[in-house]
Amino acid sequence: MRKKAVKEEVKTTGIVDDKTAPQTVESALPEQLPSHVPFLLIGGGTASFAAARSIRARDPGARVLIVSDESELPYMRPPLSKELWFSEDAHVTETLRFKQWNGKERSIFFQPPSFYVPPEQLMSVENGGVSVLTGKKVVHMDVRENKVKLDDGTQISYEKCLIATGGIPRSLPAIERAGEEVTKRTTLFRRISDFRSLEEISSSVGSITIIGGGFLGSELACALGRKGRQTGLEVIQMFPESGNMGKVLPEYLSHWTTEKVGREGVNVLLDAVVKSVNYQNGKLHIHLKDGRQVQTDHIVAAVGLEPNTELAKSAGLELDGDFGGYRVNAELQARNNVWVAGDAACFYDIKLGRRRVEHHDHAVVSGRLVGENMTGAAKPYWHQSMFWSDLGPEVGYEAIGIVDSALPTVGVFAKATEKDTPKRAAEESGTGIRSESEVTETGQVDDVKPPASSLDFAPSQQGDNYGKGVVFYLRDNVVVGIVLWNIFNRMPIARKIIKDGEQHSDLNEVAKLFNIHEE
Repeated sequence: MRKKAVKEEVKTTGIVDDKTAPQTVESALPEQLPSHVPFLLIGGGTASFAAARSIRARDPGARVLIVSDESELPYMRPPLSKELWFSEDAHVTETLRFKQWNGKERSIFFQPPSFYVPPEQLMSVENGGVSVLTGKKVVHMDVRENKVKLDDGTQISYEKCLIATGGIPRSLPAIERAGEEVTKRTTLFRRISDFRSLEEISSSVGSITIIGGGFLGSELACALGRKGRQTGLEVIQMFPESGNMGKVLPEYLSHWTTEKVGREGVNVLLDAVVKSVNYQNGKLHIHLKDGRQVQTDHIVAAVGLEPNTELAKSAGLELDGDFGGYRVNAELQARNNVWVAGDAACFYDIKLGRRRVEHHDHAVVSGRLVGENMTGAAKPYWHQSMFWSDLGPEVGYEAIGIVDSALPTVGVFAKATEKDTPKRAAEESGTGIRSESEVTETGQVDDVKPPASSLDFAPSQQGDNYGKGVVFYLRDNVVVGIVLWNIFNRMPIARKIIKDGEQHSDLNEVAKLFNIHEE
């Protein structure tokens, strides 16, 4: 029975748990590495793992080599700023296991070491497999000769290649020019090592200041704020916008979110532009442009990613001047036998135009598509990836398409019930990472009376109680993005609305498709 369950788990998520699995593998010596591989994947993140799994699904005998500059095997990043912080396990930084909102426990690693073939055996083992070369970096790429050079001088040729190098956390100019005493007390949060370091720091200092009001900054603020209420840690969050998620959510919902973050024990500073940072008398002093000053022990800079495009020059690959990243076509191709997926890809979306997306589910979707195309599928990108964010177990949202607060929006809200939380949704559906477990059943649409006309919608009429609802983002009167606020397992409906690309005269009628008024 266990074998069957594991097979089903791998089939749906590509993940199997192994509680005793170590987190790193020994890298092969340069002379032991294959000089040629059919499939070379540069980068050891989610997009590469999804591509490897997709390649093997279409070509069961395929031989795939993943080259990663991290010491760990491929893992998912979302829990680093979400569930891991809510673990009751005192050894969570070592086990990297967490309980999902549905109560089930899992590891952040996609597969244990036993799943992978040692790189030195990749070309000889029967039926092929997937190898991960850890702690190595591709420093030069020759697309004409179909070969790469590693940082130790090793050269490997390939038949098909994926670039999935992800992104590098941005810092602030004020921090970069502040000197070593400031930079060594600043975390740029991205990897497992950053989680381990910040978890230790949060238990040893008196205050932490998070700079950034986006997904990562807000999730970390809530997680640390909740911890701080038990330990006395002071948590401050500051950002230039007028509310949390200000670049994504409409203003009224952004302000509501800010109040929610404040209730988690976080001191939120709005309209905060950092002018300078210095270290003095054992404290970091953050000076804002409006004259405000903040003293803190440690800074977490969560101000976005810079796509890692270091290989563009040697490979002669085109970068996008507007969105950043490698410019690829709708099939995610940069050259005849070179593809790009994940954070580093600026791709042509056949429904929404040119885009670059920095979310887990996009890494899964784009990696899977590239794997199919590397084995001959020639499919364009059309399946809209979604993303999600939880501000603790009570408030969460899922979004799809272009969600930009600069666009016109229409919001339809209803009173939430006890089941309208990420925790309850997970308990009822039995799912974990939401992006990998969307349901396709939409159910019957209830015949309910719609709220007031969407054109006359005013947030204040709802009593500022945004328990659950749908926010539509419009471009030329067509829905191009949707946020589902405390509404779960309805993403296929949102995906279809964007895919259809139709104009809607009354978005309240569209909102009824999500059953937001059911008790």
